[in-house]
Amino acid sequence: MFQVRFHGRGGQGVVTAAELLASAAFSEGRHAQAFPSFGSERMGAPVMSFCRIDDKPIRTHEPVTEPDALIIQDTTLLHQADLFSGLGRQGYMLVNSARDFGELGLEEFVRGFHRDRLLVVPSRRSARSPRTRCARRSPAPAASWCWNAPWPPAPAAS
Repeated sequence: MFQVRFHGRGGQGVVTAAELLASAAFSEGRHAQAFPSFGSERMGAPVMSFCRIDDKPIRTHEPVTEPDALIIQDTTLLHQADLFSGLGRQGYMLVNSARDFGELGLEEFVRGFHRDRLLVVPSRRSARSPRTRCARRSPAPAASWCWNAPWPPAPAAS
């Protein structure tokens, strides 16, 4: 089973990204689920969402505590909550930022990770269009990146 945990704030599309990813998996014949977890329902409040993908039926419905991939839509959450709990050194991480891991204060944390599984993408810039207003945080890059991760996840080379 491939498990993804999304972190962001209300209105940034973390719930939509999880649903897009699950829909893409389902359309390819896989079993998938997506669901959110949030406290007060208001714009800007911290939000988590989860997605699971498997080739067989998924029986669990608990939050993802040991993700294979972690997607962080809002870097202001990086040092406020334990975002990285359960993410193993073989995991994937996508951060929505124009800054690299060192500038985000994460260089020491990501040192043991495989660099080809770490990505920083300024999705705010990629969501801009000359004909439309800027979508502050677009869920599409997160869902697309995650969906293009190898399936089933291959073990990383040592």
